[in-house]
Amino acid sequence: MGRKAYDGRVENAEGQCAAPGCAEPGQYRAPVTPGDFDGPGAYRLMCLDHIREHNARYDFFAGMSAEEILAAQSPIPEHGRRARDFSFMRSGDPGPAWADFNDPLDAIAARFKGGASVEWARAASRFSGREQHALDTLGLDAQADLHTVRRRYSALVRQYHPDRNGGDRSHEARLTRVIEAWQVLRKASAFA
Repeated sequence: MGRKAYDGRVENAEGQCAAPGCAEPGQYRAPVTPGDFDGPGAYRLMCLDHIREHNARYDFFAGMSAEEILAAQSPIPEHGRRARDFSFMRSGDPGPAWADFNDPLDAIAARFKGGASVEWARAASRFSGREQHALDTLGLDAQADLHTVRRRYSALVRQYHPDRNGGDRSHEARLTRVIEAWQVLRKASAFA
């Protein structure tokens, strides 16, 4: 069975349309107060015909000045802070060569790693993003070899396994992430 398309209908809505004189069931939300970060504001339920009328009358820009409308339509958000100054880039250091990396983003990362050498970035580029995430899960860096990864994996399994914690299963999610990280890293081409 395919996924139902979202049409805005409220599941299990009870009651009739909030429009005066309408006896149809109210199945669609019409906002009364605007929502905020914590969720939708107050709403009332309306039938399909009345919600269409409500939406046709809705004006996002109602009550705004011309300047406020222009700011709301701008593709550049105004966050009230200045952009970071990249003048340090003009120092004459060209940075690492793109050809030394499998992924161009690793070359960019090599340039911006605080005090990190290009050699470290080249070592990091031997792992894919998924493999790098697995290393992070185990608390290792890109310099780790397979033996180090296996030792760390074993130590974390012993640390988080319920049998070693008196049956406490509160660390089970962390244990699952450690096992998944090991499954990714044991097959990594960097260790072949």
